[in-house]
Amino acid sequence: MMKLVFSLSFLALFVNFLNWYILLLSLMVMVFSFINLNMMLYWYSMSSYFLGGDILSFSLIILSIWIVFLMVFSSSSLYSNYTFNCEFMFVNILLLLFLVFSFSVNSLFLYYLFFECSLIPTLILIFGWGYQPERLMAGYYLLFYTLFFSLPMLLGIFYINDFCFGVFYFLIKIPYNFYLYLSMLMAFLVKMPMIFIHFWLPKAHVEAPISGSMILAGVLLKLGGYGIIRVFFFLKYYGLNYVFLSLSLFGIFMVGILCMFQVDMKSLIAYSSVAHMGMVICGLMCMNMLGIIGSLILMIGHGLCSSGMFCLANIAYERTFSRSIFINKGLLTFMPSMCLFWFLLMINNMASPPSMNLMGEILLINGIMSWSYISFFYLMFASFMGCMYSIYLYSSINHGVIYKGLFCGFYGYYTEYYLLFLHWFPLNIFFLKIDIISLMVF
Repeated sequence: MMKLVFSLSFLALFVNFLNWYILLLSLMVMVFSFINLNMMLYWYSMSSYFLGGDILSFSLIILSIWIVFLMVFSSSSLYSNYTFNCEFMFVNILLLLFLVFSFSVNSLFLYYLFFECSLIPTLILIFGWGYQPERLMAGYYLLFYTLFFSLPMLLGIFYINDFCFGVFYFLIKIPYNFYLYLSMLMAFLVKMPMIFIHFWLPKAHVEAPISGSMILAGVLLKLGGYGIIRVFFFLKYYGLNYVFLSLSLFGIFMVGILCMFQVDMKSLIAYSSVAHMGMVICGLMCMNMLGIIGSLILMIGHGLCSSGMFCLANIAYERTFSRSIFINKGLLTFMPSMCLFWFLLMINNMASPPSMNLMGEILLINGIMSWSYISFFYLMFASFMGCMYSIYLYSSINHGVIYKGLFCGFYGYYTEYYLLFLHWFPLNIFFLKIDIISLMVF
């Protein structure tokens, strides 16, 4: 674990001497070395004084490094245009360092600290490399939604520390307290986000650069799910879970309908993230093994799939200089090879075999229906609407009459196809090794 932390720290210190290619190579080496040298097993194992982890931490740390590697890979235009390269690399390394600490600390207060620290590099990415002047308002939405619901959590952590004389995850034993229950959960539900407190997400995605959208969809939404799993270790009262579960069941159905009315590609993909995370919330709130394991699998699958969809939207934006679905039509005419990746990632988004999304949704649907069979109706409509908006986005972008205002177009760079392949390949290959996650012990 400390190997990874020291590597990232030295990369951040010597960022002025780094080349774009050296950073990419370093991050790729980190991914494979962390996979081979891991000390995180099916039970929680300590790695250092305040660091440790299990298969939950292990899988999300690998996802974080992989997504940051793809973030840097997708931002080659910044490198070629000399757009604050060193600053961009430093912000990405700092964000990855905070994420690694968030997923590997064993103290509730330290998790809260790094959970909030990850907000700062994300804001810098949106403010510094965003597209429109509206990015300031999007950043404020992200900041104040997170901080408003995080302050009660901080007070709850102080209360736990006073009551239990410590905030180590597995040594907290506390009686039922309604306010503690709400304060612990609401900070994570905003981050995921849950329906009705999700308004910051489409704004942040639309105004963020490609790297900001990838890290938001790929990893930062998963901080909430990770936090809920850790908090439920010691929150022994689940009596109000049905409220959040019912809200999320309603939300995944309504957001699916809302997706069909979007005219902005990034906004549609952002709303689809809200729908998928709503299903994850349902799986976590029903508190059975199928729901928790399915939530983790869907979080990893959605992180890769949603990040790849934002890459595709950015590739189309770089050609047409518009995110509108009405202008980005008929791309099959001059980008036929890219159409294949649109198809592959869209069918993964609607949970087709052999993707991790399918495995996660099968487990989640079983887990949620074991809680209440009435949820079948919402899940049925939600799955149908997920298929509908994925087909709608694919057919709208790739088919139809090409926009007459386009002057020229070209197939795309090799790096773009490689980038999309690196999203698609783990999403469909890790399906074969899903038993690692299925053996989690809580």
